[in-house]
Amino acid sequence: MTQSPLLADLHSTVANALAEDIGDGDITAHLIPEDQTAKARVICREDAVICGTAWVTEVYRQVDERMQLNWKVADGDRVSADQTLFEIEGPARSMLTAERAALNFLQTLSGTATISAHYASLVAATGVKLLDTRKTIPGLRNAQKYAVSCGGGFNHRIGLYDAFLIKENHIMACGSIADAVATAKYNEPGKPVEVEVENLDEFQQALDAGADTVMLDNFSLENMRTAVARNTELGKPLKLEASGGINDQTLLPIAETGVDYISIGLLTKDCRAIDLSMRFISE
Repeated sequence: MTQSPLLADLHSTVANALAEDIGDGDITAHLIPEDQTAKARVICREDAVICGTAWVTEVYRQVDERMQLNWKVADGDRVSADQTLFEIEGPARSMLTAERAALNFLQTLSGTATISAHYASLVAATGVKLLDTRKTIPGLRNAQKYAVSCGGGFNHRIGLYDAFLIKENHIMACGSIADAVATAKYNEPGKPVEVEVENLDEFQQALDAGADTVMLDNFSLENMRTAVARNTELGKPLKLEASGGINDQTLLPIAETGVDYISIGLLTKDCRAIDLSMRFISE
């Protein structure tokens, strides 16, 4: 997983996190003698799916290349409460200066991976793919999408540049679904075109217009099944994505309608950070 293109901005993301935390210097760390060394371990206080090892390693590398990390887990691993994630050794000042930035990445991305794994497990017996959205923490778009993949989910478009998602306001500004789709295909031939629809009439318009994917926004289960049936009768020219009102209770019934994808914003926008703790180890 560490070869993912979603790690391309790793260096700059970490640098920005360190800059906002350290500023012109860690005044508390300077209470410690410069030549003092330390050993520590980081423990996960709850069951979780781990993500963020590359970000943690980069934090310590940027703060002080003398830091030595010994990882006990890898991204995507499931861990239990009180399990050690990694041990670290090096200058005490640097260890403490880097601590919060490192744990912020690890606890946030592990939180995203953990909730993604939870939802993926609910539909594991179906053929549906769970997709993330652009509802990510600012500055952590790639990192959170990587975390979703570590938890068993899949990435929707990364940003506004790699695929079309034509929504209500786009349709109104363009004049119609047909005009919006036609213009999209003319402007950017070859890029995926998805249309968000709110009823079966709009679904038919998107189908007729030649969209690649249709997002069924807040459709009833009955209307989802109708859309799936129409698409199947025509040889499945579309991929169908369900969105809106997704939770633990609604996820499986939606998956069982036969849609291809279910997009869930809460994978990245409502995730809860995992409880971690770093403790020095006495010699």
